[in-house]
Amino acid sequence: MVPRRFLILLLVSLPFFHPFAACCQSNPEWNAARIRLQLEKLNVLGSVLYLAAHPDDENSRLLPFLAFGKKYRTAYLSLTRGDGGQNLIGDEQGELLGLVRTQELLAARGVDGAEQFFTRANDFGFSKTAVETLRFWGRDRILGDIVWVIREFRPDVIICRFPADQRAGHGNHWASAILAHDAFQVAGDPKMFPEQLKWLQPWQPKRLLWNTFSFGSFNTTSPDQFHFDDGGFNSLIGESYGELAGESRSMHKTQGAALSRQRGSSEEYFSTILGTPPSDSLLQGVNTTWGRVDGGQPVGQMVTRAIASFDMDHPAASLPALVTIYKAITDLPQGYRRTEKLKECSLLIQACAGLWLSATTTQEDVPQGGKVRIRFSAINRSDFPIQLEGVRFAGIDSSLLLDLKNNEEASFTGDAGIAADQPVSQPYWLIEPHPDGYYEVPDPRMTGMPGNPPAIPVVFRVRADDAEMEIIRPVQYRVMDPVRGELEEPLVVTPPVTANLSSPVILFPTSEARTIQVDLESFQQNAAGSVSLKLPPGYRSQPSEIPFRLSQPGDKSTLEFEVIPEAGGPANHIDTLTAQISMAGKTYDRGIHVISYSHIPTITIFPKAQARLVRLDLKLGGRRIGYYPGAGDPVAGALKQAGYQVTTLSSADIARGDLSRFDAIITGVRAYNVDPELRYLQDTLLSYVYRGGTLLVQYNKPFPMATSKLGPYPFALSGSRVTDETAQVDFLVPDDPVMKEPNPISEEDFKGWIQERGLYFTQNADAHYRKLFSMHDPGESPLDGSTIVANYGSGKYVYTSLDFFRELPAGVPGAFRLFANLINSPDHR
Repeated sequence: MVPRRFLILLLVSLPFFHPFAACCQSNPEWNAARIRLQLEKLNVLGSVLYLAAHPDDENSRLLPFLAFGKKYRTAYLSLTRGDGGQNLIGDEQGELLGLVRTQELLAARGVDGAEQFFTRANDFGFSKTAVETLRFWGRDRILGDIVWVIREFRPDVIICRFPADQRAGHGNHWASAILAHDAFQVAGDPKMFPEQLKWLQPWQPKRLLWNTFSFGSFNTTSPDQFHFDDGGFNSLIGESYGELAGESRSMHKTQGAALSRQRGSSEEYFSTILGTPPSDSLLQGVNTTWGRVDGGQPVGQMVTRAIASFDMDHPAASLPALVTIYKAITDLPQGYRRTEKLKECSLLIQACAGLWLSATTTQEDVPQGGKVRIRFSAINRSDFPIQLEGVRFAGIDSSLLLDLKNNEEASFTGDAGIAADQPVSQPYWLIEPHPDGYYEVPDPRMTGMPGNPPAIPVVFRVRADDAEMEIIRPVQYRVMDPVRGELEEPLVVTPPVTANLSSPVILFPTSEARTIQVDLESFQQNAAGSVSLKLPPGYRSQPSEIPFRLSQPGDKSTLEFEVIPEAGGPANHIDTLTAQISMAGKTYDRGIHVISYSHIPTITIFPKAQARLVRLDLKLGGRRIGYYPGAGDPVAGALKQAGYQVTTLSSADIARGDLSRFDAIITGVRAYNVDPELRYLQDTLLSYVYRGGTLLVQYNKPFPMATSKLGPYPFALSGSRVTDETAQVDFLVPDDPVMKEPNPISEEDFKGWIQERGLYFTQNADAHYRKLFSMHDPGESPLDGSTIVANYGSGKYVYTSLDFFRELPAGVPGAFRLFANLINSPDHR
């Protein structure tokens, strides 16, 4: 501990700390080989920006080759956060899935050495044309974001993953290439997006390339294209770039996108879109030495000497040279390269000295208006003279003047206050409501950033010999997990109290009251107030208000309201309910949602405490449902809301249980893709149908499949889909019992659907199947394979590619009515 006589806290009026001015860095935990690599990288002043549409679109082998092999500053710009994808490991969809995939991308960048950027574009689902994508995104809006990233990152070369035509295979892919083309042409023009020039300067890259590809039988490469081998082995990393690709790609766990670790030569091919074509190297014609900076050549010479004299056994021996280099860079003219190279040199000094700086707390969270106790720690694991001159955080400037001696930890504590009006830890792109195609970003300076600045940044003022550095660390919550070991997570700023509703969708199939639970959680001492429900016209609650008192942080309470709809209200209508907390003259209306997976940091957000109120004319047949879960499958919960008695089934339940007790059995989305047990259970399920049961199978991809025998009669799966959620639906067998019982289905039941109609439609179905619907996207041929039904023995088999996994959790009335008909058992016709 630091003796009290050395600790002087100066409470001073500080200038506003701008969280965007400098990024927080973690401690560089590099071995000697990695330090050598980073030292070589310090002598390279080239940069490459890779650009595509989604997480997992990046070339996972090329990025580490550029970052570690060529030692360029490398980044991936993903226009979206992958919000519209599927989820193989959980039930997050939409915005929540985008949060997980953002962290998966950051985990991948932690492997391949590249940086990560985004735009405001929302992955609204599969799109078949660039025209549709750009209409949803807003062409100029996302173009401006790309220009911002180009002007901020200043790439010498931009590489697209996809071509600007139908070969891209996805409207989002196609649009990403179109926008890259446009951005390349305007980023250097000060007349374009001039509002950005308050913070940035125009920048013109040297060339725009398309990284051509060969995916299966689809080959866009040719021998006359510029190409090179990026499959080599990096001895300083100890892995090939193909091995690093396998590791980084495997971070995309929600998408099941893992790759094997590749070894051996592999050629990358490039087609020039704009700029001078390369013939010898990717950055041909670009000066990647210190000579591109005014007065920089002596710095390059110093770095070259430091590389030549680097001692792998004694990295600290390089510290005098690095400090000299740091001071020389400091003396260069202000500019982008000076800023970036100072960061790189600072990290090298920290790594060679074994300098560890941290600001941690045992508090997982802190409420608005609360305080957090921070433990500051500093240790120098070298004999090089390093002094901790002070620490600045949360309006406090501490002057320390503390010598950090070899391997002697210095630590002390301090309290940081959180302003009552400091925003909660909500991702910046989710602060404002947004349309389907893009997010609203209140502060343009956040453009491109993968996440929020830390709740409390801490500036350590360090002197290494006679070089002064400011090193920024975030305050982190540190916890010791008995299984996973020491963990650090972001400190979360919370509301004083949160309110979570028992369900995001509340169905009213009749005018009977529904019980709504409001789960309160306190994050401060002595929280007291009342909770009420803000209801739309046509509803009332009993009681109108409930008082609460929670004494300690972490205390919880569940309150119950009866929500009563007025008789005679409109059927198949959706409204919104909001829980409101009144406390100390203020109103709070946020819930809390935590996403936790072992491969990414814990994600905590504070969505509005809202639920959809859905009046619908819904009749149920048999209510006893057996549900065999699939991947990322929230359907069972929605069925419970509708009044079904849902039992989750295991493979043992199907293999040895009494299935006759169920009116219907449902397999979850992509169950046959992710669960090999179904290969052995399928005959049992079909026997259940033959004896009078109803089996509904939700969509699967064509491969891999647990069994090719999905139904009692043959059919196949295709890649066909209908992405227009408003597409006209034609009824092919309008008099079929499925279309009439227990709910008469009409065109109204296909209104209000979200994202798409369906995906991976059936094809080549046996004549025993009845095809219920025909639909198509604009300009395409009709598809009749969205839902097929067959009588088998005494029972009914249904396969549906309609995306009920999105529609039911969203409370779409017609989706519930149709689903009720599909699982209506023969005994209830």
